[in-house]
Amino acid sequence: MDRLDCIQSFVRVVETGSFSAVARERDTTQPTISKQIAALEDYLDVQLLTRSTRKLQLTQEGERFFEHCQGVLEAAAEAEASVGQRQKPIGTLRVSCPVAFGQIQVMPYVKGFLARYPNIRLDLSLSDRFVDLVEDGTDIAIRIGQVNDPALIVHRIGLTRRVTVAAKSYFCDRSEPQTPDELVEHNCIVYTRLATGNEWHFQCPTGGTTQVVVRGNLQVDNSSAIREAVLSGVGIAVCPVWLFGELLTSNCLSVILKDYQPIPLPIHAVYRRGRFIPAKVRCFIEYLTNEFKLDPWVSDYGIKQSA
Repeated sequence: MDRLDCIQSFVRVVETGSFSAVARERDTTQPTISKQIAALEDYLDVQLLTRSTRKLQLTQEGERFFEHCQGVLEAAAEAEASVGQRQKPIGTLRVSCPVAFGQIQVMPYVKGFLARYPNIRLDLSLSDRFVDLVEDGTDIAIRIGQVNDPALIVHRIGLTRRVTVAAKSYFCDRSEPQTPDELVEHNCIVYTRLATGNEWHFQCPTGGTTQVVVRGNLQVDNSSAIREAVLSGVGIAVCPVWLFGELLTSNCLSVILKDYQPIPLPIHAVYRRGRFIPAKVRCFIEYLTNEFKLDPWVSDYGIKQSA
């Protein structure tokens, strides 16, 4: 029995609450993971988990063992990384990223990153849902907006400036709003994963901020869908500048309320808190940070950081 391997499986089973999830993660079968846990229990001569059709639960002995195992695995990883080839970034790096941001802003840099770090295998998951890093086995998550989770280390890697935008066809039979308050007279497309929901916040030209509660007949949880809805003339939306890029200066779009800028949102790379930070995590964050400094759509260079 490879005890360290069994311990790794045990810790991930506890974190995910699923034998099957760990089997998929480790590219093996559910019976193999079950046998590893059973072998560990036989070796320790204690029951670590109670199993039912609905959930897994740690026994009292299992809780104590789990706490120690986390420290053991972290120490083992730190020891391996301190010598020889392990000092180089290596292994599978699991990164979670919002769909549109991943497609538009991250994918263009993937080829260069993999060329620089050939021993890394990148597993990029694109989803607009909120990812639990521990449960999903994710190394890094890219999040746009404020992050207030004390269990995470947060690195600001860029800035999302935003604009209020609509297709020019939307204004064929209606006038453009001149102030945020006039948005209540328009069909506004709401991004449901925005922290402020349908309350849009703007910076005023005279200083300070203002907010307005908007309404509309469409709300979606995906930035790509908002992009298509705007382009098809459904309504007005507040969007990141990178979502439209060069189209912002095209004949098909109108950027409105130019004197009232939507409040920018920081772009963060986050990872689980711990004593040891794998080299593969450090190098990915450093790579994106340096590339984003030169990217006009997400550059945070020279801007005072408030988060």
